[in-house]
Amino acid sequence: MVAVNPLHAVALAVLPSAAYAFVSPIPVVLSPSSARVTPLSGAPYCTSYRVRHSHSFPTTSIQSRTTSSTIFASASNPTLTPTSQDTCDVLVLGSGPAARSIATLLSSKANDKAYDVLLADSNYDRRWALNYGVWQDEWQSICKLYESFNQPIGNEVIDRLWMSTDCFFGGSFDIAAEQRMRLDRPYCRIERDVLRRVLSPASEVKTQNDGEGTANYRVTRANHMSKCTSVNIYSPSGSMVHDESGTSVLIQSKDGDISQVRAKLVVDCTGHESKIVLKDDRMKSIPPGFQIAYGILAEVDETSIPNNDFCGPYFKEAMTLFDYRTDHFPEGSNELAKAEKAPTFMYAMPLNGNRIFFEETSLVARPALSFQECKDRCMTRLEHLGITVTKVEEEEFCYIPMGGPLPAKDQRVIGFGGAAAMVHPSTGYHLCRAMMGAGEVAKVIREELGEKNWNPDRAAARAYNAIWSPTTIAQRNFAVFGGEFLMKQNVVGLRGFFDGFFKLPLGLWGGFLAGWPGLPNNENHETWWARLVFGLTFVSKLPVSVAVDMLGSIATYSISEGVPLPQSVTPLLGLPDGYEYREKKSSIGDVAAKHEARRMIMESTVEEVVPVDFEEKTAA
Repeated sequence: MVAVNPLHAVALAVLPSAAYAFVSPIPVVLSPSSARVTPLSGAPYCTSYRVRHSHSFPTTSIQSRTTSSTIFASASNPTLTPTSQDTCDVLVLGSGPAARSIATLLSSKANDKAYDVLLADSNYDRRWALNYGVWQDEWQSICKLYESFNQPIGNEVIDRLWMSTDCFFGGSFDIAAEQRMRLDRPYCRIERDVLRRVLSPASEVKTQNDGEGTANYRVTRANHMSKCTSVNIYSPSGSMVHDESGTSVLIQSKDGDISQVRAKLVVDCTGHESKIVLKDDRMKSIPPGFQIAYGILAEVDETSIPNNDFCGPYFKEAMTLFDYRTDHFPEGSNELAKAEKAPTFMYAMPLNGNRIFFEETSLVARPALSFQECKDRCMTRLEHLGITVTKVEEEEFCYIPMGGPLPAKDQRVIGFGGAAAMVHPSTGYHLCRAMMGAGEVAKVIREELGEKNWNPDRAAARAYNAIWSPTTIAQRNFAVFGGEFLMKQNVVGLRGFFDGFFKLPLGLWGGFLAGWPGLPNNENHETWWARLVFGLTFVSKLPVSVAVDMLGSIATYSISEGVPLPQSVTPLLGLPDGYEYREKKSSIGDVAAKHEARRMIMESTVEEVVPVDFEEKTAA
């Protein structure tokens, strides 16, 4: 088990472990008495559910598709024959924080509307690997959002609160090694087990966890088995199929049982490396960078520490966000040269008593820094600081893809969380972005589910646009440049960068770190003018050498990458294209000309073959 850096948003826990999605094009209809659903989450046991028929899929249309679907699935791949069937309004794939957040809000009984949401993951019962750190004001805004959906989170989710946050950037620009920068912004550690329980149905909470879950979604412990080969096309054939009213998906439990789920919409929360959400390869984009971290939740020996208010240099009543010092390596050593070229920082969360979480982190790099390198640097730093670890309770290996291309447009499967590239491309923050983003996405999907003229393509497009509107894409493009600039910095550049960054007013630096609509201080970054003011103010706070490097990088980046960065800080180039729904035209060509031709042919004494009116429906 492991814990997570505050800049960490997604880690190994959210990687799609053997998450091959099974989806069947057409639902297999079983009799209600024999139909069952395999709970999803890869547990060695299963829970059964009776098939529900209270959805707006007409029974006749489902039945009419059954025969051809079953024949198609079994003929194309006999191993994909399902043994049970279920239906739902929304099928959510995955069971991490993003999946449980969106499933909780979609299935809430807010506004006296309840929708049937089925969450599928064979690893549903697996404990979350990460300990999450969040700014207190951001967490408070998330709690207000969930209360508006009648899904209160509660104060018990906060495990530890520090009223201030410390940073160490000494060793460059005449900053002494022992100099501490204190940020007066409270920071929290989230109790991951409690959050996981709160975002779960009561029936799925084990008795050893205090309290009860409050979510209303159902759970099946199975994974999809599909791989997207083109937009809305999947392999193996018949594993996932879309039609005009929804999607048929095959899912498989760990014991091999295959079930077919008929859903109006599918939301994929299986992580950045999703197999069923295609990235947009038509638009020029930069490959992702990677945040790598090695962490330990440890007990330390305090018998020889003169002041128990500290653990080494780390004050127990403050969370240490950054320690970019390198004085723990011998001068002139190969280790020092590597640490200066590919920097890492220590992140420390003092907990209760002599327990503290340490994590050595590579903020963002391409290619990723070695986990072993992070571990070695962590242990060397602790030894240099006189911190003796007596027991390691947990060990964490954190892997976070940051940036990269956005999802391709016109996909029916809705990517959410890492699958929609929602991780902050400069900082790695994700938890608050995903939990806040779930509110607007859930609102849009619930609105669409309530429409009489149900259109799954429109619903999917609106959900994507709720995540990546033209405004949020422009804000992301600005942050992508930030990630690229950070990747090229050595340790001196990073010390200067962050020393200047945290000298900005809190509203400016706070809004950049998370940077998502609805979170505090985002108004300082959501318009081109706000970003321009932020950028100019930031450059004025930087050491001269770092400022010159940044200005040069802006120029070269704009030349090499084109429109995205200039578009994010000026009004001259408009906004990026979003994911707005564009209705398909019902007729093509010049209708008047075709009508005229048909009329003239009917009046002709030469031509005997009269074309059928393309706007008329002929009898069967």
